[in-house]
Amino acid sequence: MTRPRTPRPAATLAILAIGALTLSACSGANADAEAPQSFDGVTATVTKGDLVGETTVQGTLHYADSYTLKSAFEGVVTALPTPGTTLTQGSHVYTVAGNNTYLLHGSTPAWRAFEEGMSDGEDVTQLETALSELGYFEATPNAHFDWNTIAAIKKWQKALTLTQSGSLPLGTVLFAPEDLRIGALKARVGDNATMETELFTASSSRQVISANLKLSDQALGVVGNSVTVRLPGSAVTTTGTITSVEPPREKASEEGSKETTKERIIPITVTPDDTSALDGLQEASVSLGLTSQTRTGVLSVPLGALVALSSDQFGVEVVDEKGEIRRVPVTVGLFAGDRVEVSGDDIAEGQRVVVPNR
Repeated sequence: MTRPRTPRPAATLAILAIGALTLSACSGANADAEAPQSFDGVTATVTKGDLVGETTVQGTLHYADSYTLKSAFEGVVTALPTPGTTLTQGSHVYTVAGNNTYLLHGSTPAWRAFEEGMSDGEDVTQLETALSELGYFEATPNAHFDWNTIAAIKKWQKALTLTQSGSLPLGTVLFAPEDLRIGALKARVGDNATMETELFTASSSRQVISANLKLSDQALGVVGNSVTVRLPGSAVTTTGTITSVEPPREKASEEGSKETTKERIIPITVTPDDTSALDGLQEASVSLGLTSQTRTGVLSVPLGALVALSSDQFGVEVVDEKGEIRRVPVTVGLFAGDRVEVSGDDIAEGQRVVVPNR
């Protein structure tokens, strides 16, 4: 009689290896936690360090301090700025009925004419400071309008090829804290303007991000805190700083929305740290990552390394130097990006754990 053939040792080992890999890949399978299994797939290292958890909110990138500028004179509009351009200190802004308006830096609006005999005031100091920065005022700026001020105004008027009167009628100077970015035009050259005519929209040339926090996340809205800014259309990220936190208020309902519930929000403003990262973006939706929790000196693994050992127990598959794996139960802590904090008696820094092959 012919005896049944005994499988060759090499073939038997191959079958066992394939079975072991299949068992390892099926995280829901009931495997003996102590039974060694052969593995030569993709692994990652258990690392020890700091983990930072984030809360993500959506924000809008835009130019700061937008407003609509009205005419300071009455008459026909003969010159307007070009939309999208940025005006710097000393730039011509617009002309109505032959009256020119120029941009100077200052936080106090011009509210009176600058002329000999006027009373002292902060607006005079502001004017002299601006003329000094332009190179026309040679003395130390102060609140008194005197012959130094008159001489500086005449030098400026000469450079602008204007009549050298040494005085500035109200409306000649437009004070703004920063350079002025021109938005959409509200009027056209040739229109007849009054003191209430809207000429164009304007804003600071500085870009900021506006976002709303939920009341439950209000502890994250602290002026001076750093945030991660994720720009649209790419994997590029930059950083920003919270520069303003407003009191809680009700969120405005969207147009056409039938939502009746009212949500309380906390508006925040974030100023990007690196403006060069915003090149090419005028207005855009961005994601903000606000630090919600930090864990120092903890063990962590990639999220994909977690397997379900039971309905209430996570674990990882640890691979030893021989390529054998065993399932180790772990306690899960902070989730941060693509990593998760783990701890347990049988988990240690430097161990290799199985991760999905992507």
